[in-house]
Amino acid sequence: MQQHPSYAHQLGIPRGPAICYSGYRAGQSPGEVYPTYRQVKEDLLLISGQWKYIRLYSCDMHSKTVLEVLRKEQIPIKVMLGAYIIAEENNTGCPWGGAYDPGVLEENRKKNQEEIGRLVTLSNEYPEIIFSLSVGNEACVDWTDHMVPVERVIEYARFVRSNTTHPVTFCENYVPWLDKLLPLAEELDFISIHTYPVWEYKDIEESLEFTQQNFLQVAEKHPGKLIVITEAGWTTQSNGIGIPKKNVGEAYQKIYYERLSQWCAENEVLTFFFEAFDEPWKGSADPLEPEKHWGVFFEDRKPKMVLQQTSYKEA
Repeated sequence: MQQHPSYAHQLGIPRGPAICYSGYRAGQSPGEVYPTYRQVKEDLLLISGQWKYIRLYSCDMHSKTVLEVLRKEQIPIKVMLGAYIIAEENNTGCPWGGAYDPGVLEENRKKNQEEIGRLVTLSNEYPEIIFSLSVGNEACVDWTDHMVPVERVIEYARFVRSNTTHPVTFCENYVPWLDKLLPLAEELDFISIHTYPVWEYKDIEESLEFTQQNFLQVAEKHPGKLIVITEAGWTTQSNGIGIPKKNVGEAYQKIYYERLSQWCAENEVLTFFFEAFDEPWKGSADPLEPEKHWGVFFEDRKPKMVLQQTSYKEA
């Protein structure tokens, strides 16, 4: 398979490996306690040894620190910067609660407009570091707890495209791109998909083929449109809820990472592996909660097996 058009050409960047980055450590979480400048610098120096690109999820203090560190320390990493938009409508299909009072939804709309404004501001403040922008993350899939109407996402995309020069996308599970997000796709410079074989009960031998199928489904639905994978990964722990324990582990993460990296390099698919570091703040209080264990580094910044023994590196 040969992807067309080339992401290097369309996004104006050299080919290279990419990873999702969120630097919250033990005792830290979004909106409460943020990583310090020193901690972010430590993280980015670790990342720069193997990856050229990172994806950030919001325009908060953490992302501002990341951009500041990259500029001041001259670390050679480029950024896909995202806006994190929150619920603007109720979603009864969310298993963990997607219902809000009308007043909350109205306030969320104002907060989202402010977040989109910050996305524009930061993109224009750090044009040499940021290479693309996302106007949201998993805000349209049927299970999300922060549902935003497609029409509103389109408004955000149009606003950003009219106020910046960076390519604009929206990051979402692969399924909505096959139907619900068809109108949005027309407004974007490229499409960003998420694919998680292990969340869909695939074992390691089924994993790469499943990700390929997800990618090709979307690519065939949007001929001529650049498709980027902005999340694909493999957790190393599970409590058995949602992900069978037998399907996880460091060895499986290593296999998936290497197979996916090789396929993406051979087919010129820009892919952000999920994710750089374990994040203990995520999910439930259960220490084996899968959401806490997607990193290729542990929370203490020690490398997992995938980095200790990686035999494949993208040129």
